[in-house]
Amino acid sequence: MTPLRHTLNHHVMAVGESPIRRLFEIAADPSIISFAGGHPAPELFDVDGLAAAYAHVFATDGPRAMQYGSTDGEPEMREAAARRLQEANVPASAAEVMVTSGSQQGLGLVAQALFNPGDVVLVENPTYMSALQAFAVQGVELKALDGDEAGLVPEALAAAIEMWNPKAVYLIPTFQNPTGISMPASRRQQIADVLADSDVWLIEDDPYAELRFTDDVLTPISADPRLDDRSLLLGSLSKVLSPGVRVGWIRCPDEEARERIGVTKQATALQTSTVDQLAAAHYLATHNMEEVLAPVRAEYQARMLTLVEELSQVLPAGSVMNQPAGGMFVWARLPVGFDTQALVFEAAQAGVLYVPGPPFYVADPDPRTLRFSFVSNGVERTREGVRRLAAVLGTESTLAQSA
Repeated sequence: MTPLRHTLNHHVMAVGESPIRRLFEIAADPSIISFAGGHPAPELFDVDGLAAAYAHVFATDGPRAMQYGSTDGEPEMREAAARRLQEANVPASAAEVMVTSGSQQGLGLVAQALFNPGDVVLVENPTYMSALQAFAVQGVELKALDGDEAGLVPEALAAAIEMWNPKAVYLIPTFQNPTGISMPASRRQQIADVLADSDVWLIEDDPYAELRFTDDVLTPISADPRLDDRSLLLGSLSKVLSPGVRVGWIRCPDEEARERIGVTKQATALQTSTVDQLAAAHYLATHNMEEVLAPVRAEYQARMLTLVEELSQVLPAGSVMNQPAGGMFVWARLPVGFDTQALVFEAAQAGVLYVPGPPFYVADPDPRTLRFSFVSNGVERTREGVRRLAAVLGTESTLAQSA
């Protein structure tokens, strides 16, 4: 008799479980200091402000908030998302926006609506592993793109398009996950030029842009009007308001693609929570998000600088590490001979967690790489976590000498 598991979708069966999910189970132990997940700091959530927004919705429009809603999203939330896009220099109307249950659902919907088994999708190497999963369950073929300290190399994109005839390219241009790299404006222009001369879809993921530590607002590549018929821009409130609210969006100027994504959503989820959309829209309408985010950005920057400073004292000689200008992540590469996947469970025994780098790659994974999230722990807890990591890396004596 054929085992039952063989009757399951073979594309889904081929996708491995995220190692971050396994690490989350370990991180649930309060004695563990976790630099693994990109979890916003809960003490910085505006709990009172959100509670007031929900109370307002129930007091003024309770029956509607508890009812089914539109697949594309409630009008107030679509308008709010369009305004946020406009503030980021992206031309957008509410009609071009579809609300999603976070940007992760957006990635899944785009993959379902866009991809056929065997389609080629180009991705940065390394890149966000849950996007790789969302694409892989559709049976696509993922191809890696070369990058440098400024992000994706335009010539590499052009060569890959010519070689592979891909359906789409997936990019995180601002505070990329996992590397923290941001493409400068000149590089974004070069990428837009390449895509404008092709028929390749751009899937641009932009969940971190508002967690910036400078006044520089980097315009998404999708803002280029030449890409209106081939660009999908995903945004989210998870990193700036609350991941538990589960409100994100897709900006899709192409009407046919937007309609197909809507059909996909209707078939899989019907809608995004009505009450969450109305509460989020009310919050955005009654709060200046620059004022809301100012203390969050300042605290995250302090935590990032602490992590970088402490790591610089304990990482083995020959290590390389970035210092991001925003976002959530610090990316590091240890010297030859280190294997971060082998070390991670030893680190857990020492009471500290990070994410090994190899699962973020689709080709040529570097076993020496690892990702740290700096947002979840305060300054003193960060210092203690790095002290624990020093014992695993064998750099305790170096730390003691520099203290």
